[in-house]
Amino acid sequence: MNKNFKSGFVSIIGRPNAGKSTLLNQILEKKLVIVTPKAQTTRNKIKGIYNNPNAQIIFVDTPGIHTPHHELGEVMNKMAFSAIEGMDEIIWIVDVTKKIDDLDVKIANELKKINIPVILVLNKVDLIKKSEDVETLIKEYQSLYQFAGGITISATENHNIKNLIDMVTEKLPNGYPYYPTDQLLDQPERFCVAEIIREKVLLLTDEEVPHSVAVTIDSFKPNQSNHEMIDIHATIVVERSSQKKIVIGKGGQMIKKIGTLARKDIVDFLGNKIYLELFVKVEENWRNKKSQLNEFGYRLDN
Repeated sequence: MNKNFKSGFVSIIGRPNAGKSTLLNQILEKKLVIVTPKAQTTRNKIKGIYNNPNAQIIFVDTPGIHTPHHELGEVMNKMAFSAIEGMDEIIWIVDVTKKIDDLDVKIANELKKINIPVILVLNKVDLIKKSEDVETLIKEYQSLYQFAGGITISATENHNIKNLIDMVTEKLPNGYPYYPTDQLLDQPERFCVAEIIREKVLLLTDEEVPHSVAVTIDSFKPNQSNHEMIDIHATIVVERSSQKKIVIGKGGQMIKKIGTLARKDIVDFLGNKIYLELFVKVEENWRNKKSQLNEFGYRLDN
């Protein structure tokens, strides 16, 4: 083992749609975390494991910090803030097209409670025409918090990602790998499959549906007659009958489209042929019921 080998845990925090999951996918050079234009797509803490000959960095993708309107939102915020504890570094990623507001002040105040290096990452610089605007934003963030470093990136364009990794690596302690060097995620296959299905629902359905959706994997096992194929039965959970109608669609066209898109990504992810069967059920107001939040996997101990 290289005596100068670096390893550690780095939490990626920020507001919804700042680009946390897109950044993690770029770092890992593979789409392992779902990404949609809908706010609060990420609901769990997800560890992505980056390896090179000189370092292993465990990046923790977190839910977007927002003003919660239900119990699920409260849990997501607690997950995000709990992810700053026990880290070796923190990346605070911000969208340079957005102005600073009270949420940023709240994040800065939480960071002041800990003694961990924080790197300010200004994302989406490809969308800004005037460099003066970015410079002004940097000064505004520096007035909120004393950062250990800062960098501008475009996660979608893969701009400055290598430099960010170098910056993060430089500040990590010497150590040993925490995970096998060929492992990319800490989550089981069932979780990733459920997330792929949820991503397709978010992408294909109207505004009424996305935040009310959960996906559970009811069955995940080899096909009895063809062991190279995996049988997957999953349930898409919504809060109202009107949302169920949207997810199913006229003549079942929407659920068929969701299944077709999900099936392709699941095959790519698992490397196996699959049989996918989707069901839809209504659980009224599930986002405000702690028992169902636990059942659907939204727990602080994730």
